[in-house]
Amino acid sequence: MKNNLHISDNRSNDKNGKGKYANYKHLPFATIKAATLGNSEAMNAVTNHFGGYIAKLSLRPIRDEYGNERYGVDESVRGELESKLAAAVMRFRVS
Repeated sequence: MKNNLHISDNRSNDKNGKGKYANYKHLPFATIKAATLGNSEAMNAVTNHFGGYIAKLSLRPIRDEYGNERYGVDESVRGELESKLAAAVMRFRVS
């Protein structure tokens, strides 16, 4: 059974679409509900939606052999955050 789950281009519910979050894409309710019911495709859509934020939270300073510091994604932190997101989605109750 193929579901048509995708991240839509929904904008703010403001009359003019110029609310505080007008430039952000939102997950459709159907995707959220499907993810809470354990649909893996919907869970992937949720994880992808928050992927940039998770990557930002996972940044850690790394020093190279010359002592230069740069930032890189700590994959163990990223995996833990993705696991916590999945657990939170499964606990979320939709009426």
